Amino acid sequence: MRTALPLLVILAAMLSSCRHGRMSSAQMQQKLDSIARLENQEQLEARGIRLDRDVSPVQLFYDSLNIQPLPIRYSDEYVKYLPNYKSVPYELVRFMNLEGRTAPKAIALPETAGTRMMILAADEGDGLYSLWLYSLDSDYMPVDKLSLYATDKEAQEENADALPEDKFIQDFIITSDYEIRLTDYSGMYKAEIQRVYHVDMSRKFVEAEEIDYEEKTDGDD
Repeated sequence: MRTALPLLVILAAMLSSCRHGRMSSAQMQQKLDSIARLENQEQLEARGIRLDRDVSPVQLFYDSLNIQPLPIRYSDEYVKYLPNYKSVPYELVRFMNLEGRTAPKAIALPETAGTRMMILAADEGDGLYSLWLYSLDSDYMPVDKLSLYATDKEAQEENADALPEDKFIQDFIITSDYEIRLTDYSGMYKAEIQRVYHVDMSRKFVEAEEIDYEEKTDGDD
């Protein structure tokens, strides 16, 4: 509670700067995210979890994760059972701004060229999980994220009026070379678009190419 007043003072100053045109909305959001992270850090420390140690709890958690062998490809069994995934402590979920509600799970990918990645299974309720691929920085904090798989529940909410045969499905593959291939299917599982990503030097997911299956089929005819 001792830091509540200073945080309120900082927030008031930020709002004043924004009103007078000295701070963009993007800068404002960055500042708000920083304040939220500071509050989460204080809550962690109140529970005896300090992040200024030589080995932080974030790193300890990442190092405790099982390793997902590559290549990996979507399957009904994989997204249903999430083999070898480990639950993420609630305090770390909030501190790292991870997807999901209260019980996400994670697994690490083999490290390559100093790049750390993990797949997070974000709980969507009713026992369903969506999958997100995260890249992490040198402090094991998220740099970027990419949606690998959306649950049928999410698809139904986005396409409430769609017929059963028109439901949307996303398939994913992560190759041994860390190439991430996402394929969108719609209507009787017809492949529509494939997007290919890789991780650049800044640890961002960059789209390498896009294949439109419909145009490719028309061209072949």
